[in-house]
Amino acid sequence: MSIANAAVAPATRCAGLLFWAGACVCMLPPRMAAAQGSLVSHDDPIAPVILGVTGILFFAIVGRFIARQFGQPSVLGELLVGIIIGAVGSYFGLELVILLREGPAVFDVVNLWLGGASLEAVAVDTFGATTAVNLLAVLQGPNGGVYMQVAHSVDVFSRYGVIFLLFFVGLQSSLQEMENVGYEAGRVAVVGVLLPFMLGFAGMRLLAPEIPLSTDMFVAATLGATSVGITAEVLRELGRDSSREGQIILGAAVIDDILGLTTLTIVSGVIFSGGLVLGNVMSIIVLATAFLAGAVYLGPFIVRQMVRVLGRLDIVEAKIFTSFMFVMVLAWFANLAGLATLVGAFTAGLILNESYFKDLDPQGKQISIRELVMPLEVVLVPIFFVLMGMQVKLESFASISVLIMAGVLVMAAMLGKLISGWGADKANNRWLIGLGMMPRGEVGLIFASIGKSIGVITDALFSSVVLMVVVTTLVAPPLIKLAARVESGRAAS
Repeated sequence: MSIANAAVAPATRCAGLLFWAGACVCMLPPRMAAAQGSLVSHDDPIAPVILGVTGILFFAIVGRFIARQFGQPSVLGELLVGIIIGAVGSYFGLELVILLREGPAVFDVVNLWLGGASLEAVAVDTFGATTAVNLLAVLQGPNGGVYMQVAHSVDVFSRYGVIFLLFFVGLQSSLQEMENVGYEAGRVAVVGVLLPFMLGFAGMRLLAPEIPLSTDMFVAATLGATSVGITAEVLRELGRDSSREGQIILGAAVIDDILGLTTLTIVSGVIFSGGLVLGNVMSIIVLATAFLAGAVYLGPFIVRQMVRVLGRLDIVEAKIFTSFMFVMVLAWFANLAGLATLVGAFTAGLILNESYFKDLDPQGKQISIRELVMPLEVVLVPIFFVLMGMQVKLESFASISVLIMAGVLVMAAMLGKLISGWGADKANNRWLIGLGMMPRGEVGLIFASIGKSIGVITDALFSSVVLMVVVTTLVAPPLIKLAARVESGRAAS
């Protein structure tokens, strides 16, 4: 095989996969409808859910494969495939895609309808006349109930995926590591959260002063995120993950996650409380602090008691049951305290470690918590990213104002993180550190999805934020590699 053919082969395979994926998307509704017809006689209501969830996962695998073929992060491929499915499905009027594309607002409309409100009035008030017509055609159609069942199941799976994603991120860190990263990583993290927030907020106020302050704050908060996974993978490829810069980046990214989640919690609390009132903000900070302090100091005691009880089971069972129950309990308590469930999931990951099970496995030969949780994360998280891609409305970019807004968010996101590198000491490669903090990846998408689910971010703003995530995720890896090569060249000379 020639070099040219070898280079074209991966792209050809990707094109073939996209073709068959598109064909499956177009055929999915008729097949699902056929399945629904058979369900009436065979009384198996779970079959459409199996088909819908498995179909979403299939497209996630296609996106992941294509991204890997081109050397890109998996999340990017899953997101882009979701965008394609959303655009194609909406164009051809595919019922399930129409429901999934509108996100949790569809379920809110149905709940109001079940509570006695007029379905037509609520749909028009929530989505506008044009979108409401399409949604009503699906909901009031012969298979509307089944499509809602599938859409709701996909949404639940994706939410579990986000919880396990944040739990997994927490597992890769530890409270001890956070104490050891030092003030240098802390300075980088603080600048990397505050500066993008301020730049994003200022940009939003200048371009759209009519938008509520709560929306400006939430969009600005999404700019402070950092995807530690993407940067860590690039640093491993370069052999720089154990370098001084690599340790600063990874340590700062962990602190960045905590600061970002704290910012998100405060902004969400301000939105729910109805305004930026000092008393409300202080109560939110007190609640967040109380929850984190309680989790850090009481969490180990709870884990030890769970291990003592569940330790009578097999070691693998004890680990998976303890991990699952602990993350769910903390996520629930976080919600009870008025915080995002993600805060609880991340905190659970920080607290849990192998030391709690050392008496059950003194030789450390059994499978680790991380390895046990990974299958859940691998299966559920891609569903979330595909769903987020489906909710990006490409037609919103036909507006010049939306494109300008997206450009401003991209610039604020990139500039804010780049400058954060100057929080490190002069002896380090500050460009490399700043670029390492740039990818938003999955964390930025999670923030945006929360804003969309609570109705503070519009479809146009959500699409702009997703574009910011895609751009920063795409440009950061090659720029990190370039900065590392430049430094290596200088050292050699």
